[in-house]
Amino acid sequence: MEIVPSTFLAFAAVLAMLLRGPYAAISIFMALIPFGATAAFNLPALGGASIGLADLGAVAIFGLVCLLPGAPERIAGTMRPWQPGFFLLLLALACIIAALFLPRIFAGQTEVFGISRSEGQIGIVRLPLSPGTGNITQLFRMMLGFLTFFALATLMRRRPDSGIVLRAMIVCTIVQFALGWTDVALHALGLGDALDLLRTANYSMLSEARMGGIKRMVGGFPEASSFGYLTLGLFAFWLQLWISAPGNRAAPWMLAASAILLIRSTSSAAYVAAAAFLISFAAWTLLTRLRRNASRRAVAIAATAGLALWIGALAIFAAYQLVQPFADFLDKALLDKMGSSSGVERMSWNSQAMVNFSDTLSFGAGLGSVRASSWLAACLGSIGLIGTGCYIAFLISLLRLPCPPEPQLRDSTLRGLKSACLAVLFSAMLTHATPDLGVIFFALAGLAAGLSRGAVLESRRQRSDPAAELPGRASTIQQRSQALFGPGP
Repeated sequence: MEIVPSTFLAFAAVLAMLLRGPYAAISIFMALIPFGATAAFNLPALGGASIGLADLGAVAIFGLVCLLPGAPERIAGTMRPWQPGFFLLLLALACIIAALFLPRIFAGQTEVFGISRSEGQIGIVRLPLSPGTGNITQLFRMMLGFLTFFALATLMRRRPDSGIVLRAMIVCTIVQFALGWTDVALHALGLGDALDLLRTANYSMLSEARMGGIKRMVGGFPEASSFGYLTLGLFAFWLQLWISAPGNRAAPWMLAASAILLIRSTSSAAYVAAAAFLISFAAWTLLTRLRRNASRRAVAIAATAGLALWIGALAIFAAYQLVQPFADFLDKALLDKMGSSSGVERMSWNSQAMVNFSDTLSFGAGLGSVRASSWLAACLGSIGLIGTGCYIAFLISLLRLPCPPEPQLRDSTLRGLKSACLAVLFSAMLTHATPDLGVIFFALAGLAAGLSRGAVLESRRQRSDPAAELPGRASTIQQRSQALFGPGP
């Protein structure tokens, strides 16, 4: 194990989580997620793999859950049949089999794109399939995501308080905003190396990259696309909350902050995924809320959004035709992306992943064996048809999570979490090299699953025995949330 300067920050965060308890630890854990390029420590024995701050935080919060009374029963309850945790358990079993056995079963029968660190051959190369350290490291990262989901889902099912979620999302957004602008400001002052104390993971750091003459915002991540990946999830959450909970005082400020970061990130994947999400979000909202008598606020939002889109489209077209620096930026960020050498190379990764899927009779070449440039292609090439089916079942069950309409702030928070998961999935479909959607996705999914299930169980208890409502505990929790974040609509 290699100790790095940020190791002390990692253990300080874990100590704070242990001292504050599991529910306060959720906010601390979410504050660690924007530090995507920061290692808690590195593992030279596993090919230089890095254990990040959020990775260590995931282990810590799962450990806190295990210390709760009746922890095994509570965690098992999160895996109840036909709930998201049940399908995630099936996916975990599929990933274990895919990582440990499939590279050996199909060794030499197909070629895969993987990372080579041998002398004179560093980077993405095409190699015959064989077992390697990548299978172990990718399985470990997937398991971290699963632990995150089960920990947060168990905690929120036990105490479905939307205030806990909102505090955690506010902290995550503020840290992301601060790191993003600190990165840009230090670079403008000629002090770009100052953040190297936080960039201690063994990743390729593209923190000095520019696009169209503009320094790309990477914040605490190694590259702009990773920064945009988290920012898009935050933007989607706050957009949904702002629309469905107009009385919430934090939502407009956090939405503005995340929107500014999204635009400034210069991540083409985030731009395209944001456009796909906004179109899907608008269509779904119209289909589910179309009424004969719409509210004045709904009409105002729809009219303003339509006018803003029209004006924005005209402004972009005019700037593209008249302002050469803007045209160069748009070409590099979006229009010329697929025709570039990088775009062609990434498409070849996806094509080879589908060849791997076919060569292995739809079983996949093994988790950690295949590198693609799309989440779906990576899943099919790595964990095969069965694993991908479990994954899709998990996602569908997640997006269909129910929630009692009252209190409305909790319902709006759950809608925001599901919107964030959908937006992050859109981004992963464009760029993700592996089936792992990241700790941030599984954190959002765990909060959503636990909040939904806890709310349903609480509603059932109230219907069966209204007098046994834990002496006003649910109403007290909601009153505290509204005092901090404003009432629901």
